[in-house]
Amino acid sequence: MSDASELPKKEEEEVSPEPEPEEQSDDSSEDEAAGDTEMDFLRNLFSGALGLGSPEKVLDELTLEGVARYIKSGKCQNILCMVGAGISTSAGIPDFRSPGTGLYANLQKYNLPYPEAVFQIDYFKKHPEPFFALAKELYPGQFKPTVCHYFMKLLKDKGLLRRCYSQNIDTLERVAGLEGDDLIEAHGTFYTSHCVSFCCRKEYNLDWMKEKIFSDDVPRCDKCSSLVKPDIVFFGENLPVRFFTSMKMDFPRCDLLIVMGTSLQVQPFAGLVSRVSKSCPRLLINMEKAGQADPLLGLLGFGGGMDFDSDKAYRDVAHISTCDDGCLALADLLGWKAELEELVKREHARIDSQDKSGESKGAAAKDTEV
Repeated sequence: MSDASELPKKEEEEVSPEPEPEEQSDDSSEDEAAGDTEMDFLRNLFSGALGLGSPEKVLDELTLEGVARYIKSGKCQNILCMVGAGISTSAGIPDFRSPGTGLYANLQKYNLPYPEAVFQIDYFKKHPEPFFALAKELYPGQFKPTVCHYFMKLLKDKGLLRRCYSQNIDTLERVAGLEGDDLIEAHGTFYTSHCVSFCCRKEYNLDWMKEKIFSDDVPRCDKCSSLVKPDIVFFGENLPVRFFTSMKMDFPRCDLLIVMGTSLQVQPFAGLVSRVSKSCPRLLINMEKAGQADPLLGLLGFGGGMDFDSDKAYRDVAHISTCDDGCLALADLLGWKAELEELVKREHARIDSQDKSGESKGAAAKDTEV
């Protein structure tokens, strides 16, 4: 599957995953999240109509420079990042939707009934071969993290990153140094895999799955012979429980939201932008503006979407560029550019050294066999 691509949600009705029998907590978490969203709507509607709760303007200027000054002020201590496929395209990983180069535009060779079928759980259970053929092409471990990934690591090192919410399944955030409590992989990950049988659910690690995929074997459970699937969220599956529980804690406390490399079209991930407080600044680093508020909802006083250009804009900043260039520009304004470039250089050299070491060990093993 795409190494760092957004999880492909095709239609609106597929946005709310069906509950799996053994994970009823997922369903209740999503119901609660939907209820919270409805309450947010009503709260914004009435406060807007009555002229109550005027939001505080935190940024002195709606520019990247204004965001940098806010970070440097010391008032910004809980940064959340929301990231999608665009942060990994410079690593050589295609996104889903770009015309001609996106993943969906290049799936004809797999003879699918429609492109999204490769990520449909029901289709996968009947025809797993196309998914695993695609996974072999784009398997984690064949790519290095980007400048953007390491910028988030720098935020972590400086004690400013509360959490990264990622749509990507490539594990590149982990390779860059975000792990455990730093990361919410909203659409799952290749890092672990499980047997698809509800009666078994045996877990397998990344190395086991990699060996199966690169030997062109359809992975089967050692225990029950059912299919084994990486723990990525297909159409028709639940998002991780941790996504719903963490967002309720993180977003009300966020004092800067940085959104990078995502179209903000995939729910429920896209709706996270509305869960920060009304005064929380939101920075979008992307090739185009995304997640903008519906004009009608704006008139009704529901300001959850991004507002970059209206007369009422007071907290949202759009920096139109590649994610890497945007992160370098922000790092430069913060006085971190040299540190970021050195981090990228050092970590890429370390990864290259590990790769060469692995190749040498592999060659030595072959010589021994001979």
